[in-house]
Amino acid sequence: MKKIAVRKVFVGMSGGVDSSVSALLLQKQGYDVTGVFIKVWQPEFFECTWRQDRLDAMRVCAKLDIPFITLNLEKEYKKEVVDYMIDEYKVGRTPNPDVMCNKYVKFGGFFDWAIKQGADFVATGHYARVKKVPRGSTSGRQVSPEVEPRGRCELLAGEDKNKDQSYFLWTLTQKQLSKTLFPVGDIDKPEVRKLADKYSLSTAVKKDSQGLCFIGKINIKDFLKNYIKEKKGNVLNESGKVIGDHDGTFYLTIGQRHGFRIMEKTPTDTPYYVIGKDIKKNTIIVSKNSKKVLEQESKIVKLRNINWILGETPDLSKKYQARIRYRQPLEECMIKKSPKNEFELHFTKPQKAITSGQSAVIYDKEVCLGGGIII
Repeated sequence: MKKIAVRKVFVGMSGGVDSSVSALLLQKQGYDVTGVFIKVWQPEFFECTWRQDRLDAMRVCAKLDIPFITLNLEKEYKKEVVDYMIDEYKVGRTPNPDVMCNKYVKFGGFFDWAIKQGADFVATGHYARVKKVPRGSTSGRQVSPEVEPRGRCELLAGEDKNKDQSYFLWTLTQKQLSKTLFPVGDIDKPEVRKLADKYSLSTAVKKDSQGLCFIGKINIKDFLKNYIKEKKGNVLNESGKVIGDHDGTFYLTIGQRHGFRIMEKTPTDTPYYVIGKDIKKNTIIVSKNSKKVLEQESKIVKLRNINWILGETPDLSKKYQARIRYRQPLEECMIKKSPKNEFELHFTKPQKAITSGQSAVIYDKEVCLGGGIII
């Protein structure tokens, strides 16, 4: 009788409960599992928790009796995530570093390394799903057999809509999806906690991480000041009058109500909100009316660096859905090409607080088609 080969999977172990349960589930399913902790760059002026996270991941691997490896991707993380983030802020955009971390670190350096080590699959604790679709159709979209004779892989939103992370995975390709597993994508977060507790994993009650190692635990302005020199500028009211100053437009985002100084304030003053900024003139415009932030709306969102997960442009005659920020409810839109051959999203309803540098991610119901960076 022919022996069936056990499929080998390398699991990205962050030291959190989601990746811990991912390794557990894959082991229960009969995979040959190896846990991999990815060590990333951290600033010298801030003490990250990576040592504790690595120890937590190591303890889970010991509990499951699976191999544990530490993979150093500091250079990749510094270049593709941190330097990218700093460069974006320098030109006045608000980047989404989590997207770049997935693209270049988890599904870049880690993915490529794991496959070279002989892994059949890589896995992470993302709340998303991969669906293999036979040749000829992908949820109603025709697939050319010349392009992909074995069919395609679709990226689906996670079952737990409160935790769905497909928004951060729009850069994935067919090559990556075909060798990726998301073990917790079919269950919700409370069930993940229950499984961790049932099998006595040490991460069962560990709090969720706050994204990047140091962002969220350190003020973004305090971080950026180590890489971008302060540049004093004027704060203008809606009439163009100078009413204060700030340390640089690159530190500030639309809607922010702190990080600048207003002259002649009184204890009864209501807060000002940033409603506009000019990078070249190094000025910001503020208003006491918070609704002014939301009034800057448009039905058209222009994109750059577009990626279509299926490898082909979707049917431009159909209506789809999209979100321009994480957790935003999906909004109906059409995908169009501009005269410059760039992609635009034309929404049925005006979109508020459109932020340059953030990701716009496009869906066909629960299927993530891809996305791009907002211009």
